[in-house]
Amino acid sequence: MNPLIHSLHPYPFQKLAELLEGLSPNPEKPLIKLTIGEPQHEAPAIVLDTLAKSLSGVSKYPSTKGELPLRNAMSEWTIRRFKLDNLDPDTEILPVTGTREALFAITQTLVGEKQNSLVVSPNPFYQIYEGAGILAGAELHFLPCGAETNYKVDYQLVDDSIWQRCEVLFVCSPNNPSGTITTLDEYAYLIEKANTFNFTIVADECYSEIYFGDQAPLGLLEACQILGHTDYNHCLIFQSLSKRSNLPGLRSGFVAGDASILKPFLLYRTYQGCAMPIHHQDASIAAWNDEEHVIKNREIYTRKFDSVLDILSPIMSVSKPEAGFYLWPELNMKDEDFCTLLYQEESVVVLPGSYLGREVDGINPGDRHIRMALVAEESECVEAAKRIKDFLSRR
Repeated sequence: MNPLIHSLHPYPFQKLAELLEGLSPNPEKPLIKLTIGEPQHEAPAIVLDTLAKSLSGVSKYPSTKGELPLRNAMSEWTIRRFKLDNLDPDTEILPVTGTREALFAITQTLVGEKQNSLVVSPNPFYQIYEGAGILAGAELHFLPCGAETNYKVDYQLVDDSIWQRCEVLFVCSPNNPSGTITTLDEYAYLIEKANTFNFTIVADECYSEIYFGDQAPLGLLEACQILGHTDYNHCLIFQSLSKRSNLPGLRSGFVAGDASILKPFLLYRTYQGCAMPIHHQDASIAAWNDEEHVIKNREIYTRKFDSVLDILSPIMSVSKPEAGFYLWPELNMKDEDFCTLLYQEESVVVLPGSYLGREVDGINPGDRHIRMALVAEESECVEAAKRIKDFLSRR
């Protein structure tokens, strides 16, 4: 067995299950879960109808590269959304079966050229970044993004010795869990470093379509366009239908950007065997071509966040994120204690923030925070907020 497997950390939800083992929720209140970021809103009818009409596709082996109509739909959406001049559907975009597996796979493709290579990640972070780096044989280097920096990474503080060893830099924008967005100035700095030190910026943008107001979050390729970096050298974005279109079970997304990376990545994937089924491709085309359901989805999240924050803002340190569907409040008690007591007293489950971070130099930036996924119906989220308010009021 690969000995690196033993270096993997338990997944946050496994740790949560162990934390709550042997405890019981308040039997007088129905259990409400605000833990997993799995959208609960209705899937678009146009996508379900297309999926049902395309089931004959199961009789064909799908190609790893995906059918041209799918790549065209993905390319055209990306050009519209991020105001690009061009994105070649043959060389600069590749369908993937969900960004989770693709983020893992791209790391295996990119790591190995440098000695003592690093995978650099924000902290807290989506745990796939860490696991991908471990199994690629790289060392992990975490960049803190805690309350003291307004939940942003200060890339200017990263020494060039780190960039010299870096092969993959994960950027999550909008960020999971804080909802912060990487700025144009930050991307300009990172692109310059990537070109100088030969590493790849891997931008996880799966929350980019859940935002509030009229200003859509900046994307990495959009930054490249503005900066004149139109060959997208050293830059990749990962997009998904899971959050944008409430289709987590479709396992449909794409990676786009640097053609010189996507060519060997396609070769890797032909061996890995991850090809999107034909009927999923047809359904994905319908999803990428329709914005009406995405606009309605944002409206639902906006109402939900406004309702919940009206209840919670007066009694805890919490604010609306720039984008995404998580709240990331700071606590005045240990996050594990908060979670266990809330579970027992109010039958509400939230995720300890420390489970999403790693301790570096004695500090875990996720400590004394919780992550709340506002993915359920508004009434359920509001009820959970009222229970949290009652819980805090007693203290």
